[in-house]
Amino acid sequence: MISNKIFSKATKSITLGIKNNNINRTFISLNNNNKENEFKRFQNRFGPFPEYVKIVEVGPRDGLQNEKIIVPTVDKIQLINRLAQTGLSVVEATSFVSPKWVPQMADNKEVLKGIEKVEGVSYPCLTPNIQGFRAALDAGAKEIALFAAASESFSKKNINATIEESLARYKDVCDAAKENGIKVRGYVSCVLGCPYEQNVPISKVVYVSKKLYEFGCYEISLGDTIGIGTPGATHKLLQAMSQAIPMNAIAVHFHDTYGQALANILTSLQFGISTVDSSVSGLGGCPYAKGATGNVATEDVLYMMKDLGINCNVDMNKLMDVSLWISKKLNRSPSSKVSLALSHKASNSISNSSSDSNNTNTNTTTKSSEIPINCNTNINKMASEKEKQHIFISSNNQSNLVF
Repeated sequence: MISNKIFSKATKSITLGIKNNNINRTFISLNNNNKENEFKRFQNRFGPFPEYVKIVEVGPRDGLQNEKIIVPTVDKIQLINRLAQTGLSVVEATSFVSPKWVPQMADNKEVLKGIEKVEGVSYPCLTPNIQGFRAALDAGAKEIALFAAASESFSKKNINATIEESLARYKDVCDAAKENGIKVRGYVSCVLGCPYEQNVPISKVVYVSKKLYEFGCYEISLGDTIGIGTPGATHKLLQAMSQAIPMNAIAVHFHDTYGQALANILTSLQFGISTVDSSVSGLGGCPYAKGATGNVATEDVLYMMKDLGINCNVDMNKLMDVSLWISKKLNRSPSSKVSLALSHKASNSISNSSSDSNNTNTNTTTKSSEIPINCNTNINKMASEKEKQHIFISSNNQSNLVF
């Protein structure tokens, strides 16, 4: 059993402990005494980290495109509108692709035209070719995204084109976007592994990324499409990328198939990366990468950022509400560990309050700050008590949940 173990090399105030099997711990918790100085020591040891990180919410597009249930248009619009009210500055809205290949996005025009545009929020749309770009432009898109692959096999499976053929298409799209004053963001898939070729040379990732940047993409998002990357592999990739593209033009996009996404993001932050893609409730995957789980959950990313002292300007309570709402629509539990933990805590709070009043009020009203379980989540069905111990609430993160 671990008990009040102190990691002296980092800081004497950073502890990880379990007392008598009761949950009483945080991942990174700084004592009140000399908290500012201790945090600076932590930053010096493990950072420095950026003061602000932009979260690019990809749930409505990258998330929903791989869900088995096709979400009604009205619910997609509501999802985007609710996400825009959380403080997120970028919410990827939809993709203009063939409905034959991605039927979940067949209502792209209706979605983009139906959402309530919030000032200061961008709503990029994915466009795979010039036809998709024109359709997005007609629907009122102000920003688009392109996606190229660093793997030949994946590129052919995904868009039926070689890497070079895809780059030629994207050059045309970027030129058209520039003529129309449309911002362009670039994605590179399979940067840390491919479902068909396994290993992908870093030189290939750098080559494709540099091309997109030269075409005019203001930001290049490096996607671990099958979630196979590790911190070590991420470090090597970013080390190479830093020699080719300005670090402030690089974003990271991790799937959590092997549970490495947060560790990879932490590694990226240490490199100075300040833009992270994530998906509310951990929605998504990739229709052309079998076995790949959803994107890293936005809630989980925010929870980690909070304790690192990084500002994201996102209201966690509002985001949690959205996470549980869309999970219920999809008839599934959230993939976010934080959503499960905080909703369980709120549920217990409601139950205890009800017990104290001897069940005199059977219609207990949930306060707006509480997050109820409304997606058939039952923490008691977890495999063992040991697993339960891994669901915990940091005392630093129980209040002021605007990250």
